Amino acid sequence: MNLLTDGFNEAIALLASGNESVYSAITTTVTVSSWSLMISLLIGLPLGFLLGYYNFPGKPAVRTIVDTFLAFPTVVIGLIAYTMFSNAGPLGGFGLLFTQKAIIIGQIFLGLPIIIALTASQVEAVDKRLYISLKGLGASSKQILTATLIEARFGLMTAAMTAYGRIITEIGISMMVGGNIKYHTRTVTTAIALETGKGEFVTGIALGLVLFVVALSVNIALSMLKRKWTQ
Repeated sequence: MNLLTDGFNEAIALLASGNESVYSAITTTVTVSSWSLMISLLIGLPLGFLLGYYNFPGKPAVRTIVDTFLAFPTVVIGLIAYTMFSNAGPLGGFGLLFTQKAIIIGQIFLGLPIIIALTASQVEAVDKRLYISLKGLGASSKQILTATLIEARFGLMTAAMTAYGRIITEIGISMMVGGNIKYHTRTVTTAIALETGKGEFVTGIALGLVLFVVALSVNIALSMLKRKWTQ
């Protein structure tokens, strides 16, 4: 119990002292995870709509693949990304390895299946009379997409929160393609792994509490936005 208490006290002290390395890790975490989520939403929402709205040959197989990637280990994604971005890989010439861009790309592949799968489920759950009415009014495919996403916005908000929670807490991708470089690619999760690996459990707990506060703050903001939409 003392360990948890000490960790909590140190977390407060770290935040209050303006510790540069801690705030750098927080900034990096929020930056890469936010970019990853936004890009995942831009790509995943249309793909999820297509998967949920249209029937096509092989759709069950596609759904199975997408659902499988929901539980894909982050360390495997990190390993694949590492081989792609390394000097011996096909994308080695772009110099992406051990950069924030590499982390973002890896995290996109982590969040994308969540967005696609949950969006498809929400689209399938929308009242079919909406589609009939829109088609009867001569709506274009883009208008049907927009209207459907608006109708399912609360479920899509949940999808975004779920994806962000998975992205912001991952460690395998950030460690393998980011390299855990201080003031550059070190995130809160990789900092926790580093500190606990050195035996600094109190600091690790403190950073864990910091990560919890960051994730909680984001979820509270999204919940407030969701509540505002319902009014």
